[in-house]
Amino acid sequence: MSDSSTDRMSSEEKRSGIGLSAVFALRMLGLFLILPVFSIYARELPSGNDVALVGIALGAYGLTQACLQIAYGAASDRFGRKPVIVFGLVLFIAGSFVAAFADDIYVVIAGRVLQGAGAISAAVTALAADLTREQHLTKVMAMIGSSIGLVFAISMVGAPLLYVTIGMPGIFALTGVLAMLAIFVVLKVVPAAPAVPRQPTWRSFVEVLSDRQLLRLNFGVFALHLMLTAMWVLLPAQLISTGGLPVAEHWKVYLPALLLSFVIMVPAIVLAERFARMKLVFNAAIVVLLVVQAGFGLFSAGLYALSLWLMLFFVAFNILEATQPSLISRMAPAHAKGAALGVYNTTQALGLFLGGVFGGVLAKYAGPGAVWAGGAVLTIVWLMLGLTMTMPPLRSRQQKA
Repeated sequence: MSDSSTDRMSSEEKRSGIGLSAVFALRMLGLFLILPVFSIYARELPSGNDVALVGIALGAYGLTQACLQIAYGAASDRFGRKPVIVFGLVLFIAGSFVAAFADDIYVVIAGRVLQGAGAISAAVTALAADLTREQHLTKVMAMIGSSIGLVFAISMVGAPLLYVTIGMPGIFALTGVLAMLAIFVVLKVVPAAPAVPRQPTWRSFVEVLSDRQLLRLNFGVFALHLMLTAMWVLLPAQLISTGGLPVAEHWKVYLPALLLSFVIMVPAIVLAERFARMKLVFNAAIVVLLVVQAGFGLFSAGLYALSLWLMLFFVAFNILEATQPSLISRMAPAHAKGAALGVYNTTQALGLFLGGVFGGVLAKYAGPGAVWAGGAVLTIVWLMLGLTMTMPPLRSRQQKA
């Protein structure tokens, strides 16, 4: 029989989970606020009518993220988690204000590249692992994943309203202010890291990269964020052109779609955990993504159709965004958890970058239908991998066994 006190999260672990979730949320809120409105704003900039450049601007952030995630994780092993996180947030702030004062799309791209150079995700998740006992790490990772889904929802509703109130430069400036608040949370709310942080070795990275179960999740987060960014290259303009909805009223689509998605998503995750049906729910969410890609590509004429596909996308996105970090933390070997999270965050960022680039390039040279078709192919591959994935047993079930 286990001591009940060790089965509960300590007050410090709760503070760590809440604080680090807030750091993720504040940074991701600034990024997500840009997605629903940037392609509209870009038309006002020199060369902003080039949809390929719009896609690059949206995805540029992910390129430097992908290149630097593992380096930041390694630096946090050597110099400490918090100094590296603060340094990354300072770069993010600088990039936000470069984009805010940009007078053409190329400067916006430069600002987005600089934002991405603040690649703190691996360091933040490594700090979470340092501050949390093994039996509670899944809970903290689920908190972080859920916080990302929540701010995604908030940003989809708030972005159109902010756009007509403070404009795109104001939104970029706001992202910088939110990152400043994240620095305060890191320094004043999150507990201090242990004196000797866990240090994944190159052998750990080799082990992670050869683990077929982890590779399935890495492909999944890559595909999910590629489709996310590619969608926002096209959707805002579609809401205006085929939906007849001005940008100031886009929240009228986003808010009901998000609320309905949470009504479906929350019970789905709860029931999946309670009855050990996570694999079924996980793969069902991938099937929903496939339906969404087909729907956008074939049946997207009119406001109601666009609203339906967007709501279904939110359902699938929120389920997958909340569950995948938890699955990574449960599947990864204890000694290679930091390496696994570093690779996971790198592939996520790569998906963000390539989604913007491929979305813009395909839309420019092959038409919007090619974007949705490409997303459908990617989703089919993901579904095949998901169907052959082995879900880790819940810890409570392991203990009972």
